[in-house]
Amino acid sequence: MDQRLAFALNTAYQAGRSTLAHFNNLESVEIKSDDSPVTIADKQAESLIRAAISKTYPKDSILGEEEGASGSSLTRWVIDPIDGTKSFVAGVPLFATLLSFEIEGVPEIGIAYIPALDEMYYAKRGEGAYCNGRPISVSNASTLKGGTLLCGGHKTLMERGRLEGFLELVPGTRATRTWGDAFGHIMVASGRAEAMIDPRVNRWDISSVSLIVQEAGGTWTTFDGKQDLTDEAISSNGKVHNEVLAAFHPLDNSGS
Repeated sequence: MDQRLAFALNTAYQAGRSTLAHFNNLESVEIKSDDSPVTIADKQAESLIRAAISKTYPKDSILGEEEGASGSSLTRWVIDPIDGTKSFVAGVPLFATLLSFEIEGVPEIGIAYIPALDEMYYAKRGEGAYCNGRPISVSNASTLKGGTLLCGGHKTLMERGRLEGFLELVPGTRATRTWGDAFGHIMVASGRAEAMIDPRVNRWDISSVSLIVQEAGGTWTTFDGKQDLTDEAISSNGKVHNEVLAAFHPLDNSGS
C-alpha cells in the first residue's frame, strides 16, 4: 500500500477513535462565529492529526477546520476532525473524520472514517474506492425515479435558494432523507443513494469525499456543473447527474 495512504488511514482512524470518548458524553458545546458547534472532541482530533502530519511529513501544508491553514507547500493535507458536529452533539452516529491529501489543489487521497460505525471509506486517485478494504461503487440507476435523494438539511437549502429545485426532484423519488454531511456523499459512493444535494460546504467538507465518489464511479460538481471545490456540491452516481442539475435553475441575482 502507498505510504501516504497507509499513513492517512492510520491517522484518521486514531483521530476518529479519539472522538468516541466524548460521544454521548459531552460536558459543553461551544458555538463558533458562524453559528456552528465545536466540541473538545473536534479540537483534540484535529490536534492529533496535525501532530502526526508534522512528525511524518513536516514540509507539507495543512488546512483544518478548527486551526486554519499553515505552511506554503503545494502538497497539502486537509482536515475535518468531525464532519457532522451537529449530529455528534445530538448523539447521532453518522459523523465522520475526514482527511485528504492534495497536490496543487487536486485531491489525491481521500479518507472518510465513521468511528461510531467503524466504517473506513477511502480512495486514492486512479485506484478505486473502498470501505473496510472492500471495493465500493455507485448505483446503476439511470433516473431518480424510484431512487433515493439526499440533502444536508432543508434549512440550508432554503437559505441558499435551492429548496425549490430540491422539491422539484422529490415527487419522482422513492425516498428523500437528510443523511447529510460526509455520510450523504458516502451513501452515494457506496450505491445506497443516487444523489446528494449539499448547498453549503467548505474545502474540508468536500475534498476527501469528492475523490471517494469519483473513484467509486460517480460524479460531483457545483450546482452549475463545474468541478470546483467551492462552497456547494452535488454528488451522484453520474447517470442521474444531468437530471439533478436541470432542477436547479440559475438563481436570479438581478434584483428584479
